Amino acid sequence: MQAQTPKDSTQLRNFYDLSLLDGHSYQWLDALSNDIGARLSGSKGAEKAVQWAKAELESIGLDKVWLQPVMVPKWERGAPEKAWIEGPDGKIDVPVCALGGSIATATAGITAPVIEVQGLEDLAQYGEDQIKGKIVFYNRPMQADLIQTFSAYGGCVDQRYSGAREAAKYGAVGVIVRSMNLRMDDLPHTGAMSYGDLPNDQRIPAAAISTNGAALLSKMLKKNKDTEFYLKMNCANYEDVPSFNVIGEITGSEKPNEFMVVGGHLDSWDLGDGSHDDGAGVVQSMEVLRLMKAANYKPKHSIRVVLFMNEENGLRGGNKYAEVAKEKGERHVFALESDAGGFTPRGFQFDTNEANFEQVQSWIPLFKPYLIHYFEMGGSGADIGPLKGEGTVLAGLRPDSQRYFDHHHASNDTFDAVNKRELELGAATMTSLVYLMDTYGVKPAPITNDTELKD
Repeated sequence: MQAQTPKDSTQLRNFYDLSLLDGHSYQWLDALSNDIGARLSGSKGAEKAVQWAKAELESIGLDKVWLQPVMVPKWERGAPEKAWIEGPDGKIDVPVCALGGSIATATAGITAPVIEVQGLEDLAQYGEDQIKGKIVFYNRPMQADLIQTFSAYGGCVDQRYSGAREAAKYGAVGVIVRSMNLRMDDLPHTGAMSYGDLPNDQRIPAAAISTNGAALLSKMLKKNKDTEFYLKMNCANYEDVPSFNVIGEITGSEKPNEFMVVGGHLDSWDLGDGSHDDGAGVVQSMEVLRLMKAANYKPKHSIRVVLFMNEENGLRGGNKYAEVAKEKGERHVFALESDAGGFTPRGFQFDTNEANFEQVQSWIPLFKPYLIHYFEMGGSGADIGPLKGEGTVLAGLRPDSQRYFDHHHASNDTFDAVNKRELELGAATMTSLVYLMDTYGVKPAPITNDTELKD
C-alpha cells in the first residue's frame, strides 16, 4: 500500500480552499431550489432540472455531457389534503399529506373509526374482526436514543412503505402513518409507499400525519376508542413518462476506460424544494468535477458525475445507469454518493473489501485537519447500489444527521435550511476522497486458495 505524500496534503488543502473561497455549490443550490423548486419524477420541475443541470455541466468545460433516457413513474398530489379528528366538541383539524404512490380517497373523503398499532407485526394480533372498516393508525416513533438517526428511520419506515398493503389484507379502509420525524411539530412528511401486487380494487389510501397530530390522535383514542377520523386526498397515479439521468465526464489521462462516479439524485418530493434531499448531493457532486477542473487536476481514471432521476419513488435512474454500463461493458471501479443532506460532513461509509478499507484508513491523517473522522464499513447509497459487484468500491458521504429528519420529505426542506459553509465543506470532502481513490486506485480482493479452505 502506497503511503500518503506531502503532495496529497497540499492537493486536499487546495480543494478545500477553492470550495470555501470560490465555490459554486451554494449558488447552484439556490438556482435549483428557488428557480426550479420541487422535482418529483415525471413533473415539469424534474424536466426543468434536467435541462438546467445539463447546461451547468456544459458550462464548466467537461469533456462530455449527455442525457441518459429513463422511463419514470408519474404521481401527482392534487389539491391539498384535508383531515380532522371527530372530537367530543367538534372536529379538530390535523396536518396530513398523501404518501407518494397512494390512491385518492372517494371524492367526499372517508370517515371511519381508528385503530392504533405500533407496527406491521401488530396487525395479526388484532385480526380482521378488529380492523375491517377502520383506518389503521401506525404510531411507532423513530427511536430517539439511537445516535445514528438513519438507523432510527430504518426501524419504522416499513410502516410507511408497506402499511397500506398489509392493512388492506385485514379489510382496513385507509392508513395514517406517523411521520418519520424525530421532532415534535406540525409538519407531515411524505415518502414512498407500495401496494406490491395488491389488486387495484383492494388498494386503500395512505397518508402521513405530523408528529403533533399523531400524539393528539393517540391521546384521544385512549380517552375514546371509538374516535373517528376524516381524510380526503386528491392524488393520482399516471402512466410512466420519459425522463433522463444527467451525466458529465472528465476523461481519464491514463485509464480512460475505468470509471469513477460521483452523484446524487435530481428528483425530490413535492412539498418543499428538496434542498437537503437531494439538491445538496446534486450540487456537491457537480462541484467535485468543477473543483478538479479549477485545480487543474487531471485524473487518471475517467470521472463521471451522474445526477440520477427517480430515486425517491422508484430508483429507475440508478437501475438504468447500471444496466447501460453493463450493456456497454464499462468497468466501474469506484462510486460515491451524497444523499444524506447538506449538513457538516463527518466522513464516509464504505461497501468494499478489507484491502480497500485499510487503504482508506491510511488516509485518515489527511482528513484530520478538516475534522473528518468517520470512516466505517456498512453502506453507500441507493442509486449507486446497482453498481455493486466486480470489485467496485462504493461509498456514501456521511454528514451530521441529527437535524436531517426535521426536514426529510417535508415542506421545510428548503434552501434556507442549508448552511453555505457546511455544503461547501461536503463538496471539498467528496472531491478529496475521489482524488485519493483516483491517485492510488482500487485494491482487488485477496485471492483465496480453495483447497486450503477445504482442508
